[in-house]
Amino acid sequence: MLFSAPSNTLEVSAAIRDAVAPVFLLTGIGSFLGVVVNRLGRTIDRARYLNGLNLEQRNKFLNEFDIIRKRVTWMRWAIGLFIVAGLCISLSIALIFIGVVIKLSVSDFILGTFIMAMFALIFGIFCFLGEIIFATQEMITWHRQD
Repeated sequence: MLFSAPSNTLEVSAAIRDAVAPVFLLTGIGSFLGVVVNRLGRTIDRARYLNGLNLEQRNKFLNEFDIIRKRVTWMRWAIGLFIVAGLCISLSIALIFIGVVIKLSVSDFILGTFIMAMFALIFGIFCFLGEIIFATQEMITWHRQD
């Protein structure tokens, strides 16, 4: 039989213990996602407001439109990378329990998915940093217009 019940509770408790740290990491990734999605919503609201202006008024904000476009691009990349990181962490957790159930060493797969998650998280944070840089550039642009 391919699937069998774990032989004792020690194996299950060890798997649960091993899965706790990645679960906390998922919480952190979710927090990053919440922040970036909130910023994306506010940026989209600003773009909609500017698009609602008449053509003469809108021409005053062309630089801001360019910055908003760049910010949205960076945020989309960050969101995508954070989601990939979350999926990889979730897969790592699932593989921990699958390894216990099928009594097979899946440590290489767990390690691979965890490393992919870390790289996705790192690049997602860099994208978030890029968005913040453009957001501060937007503030400088506003100051120059006054």
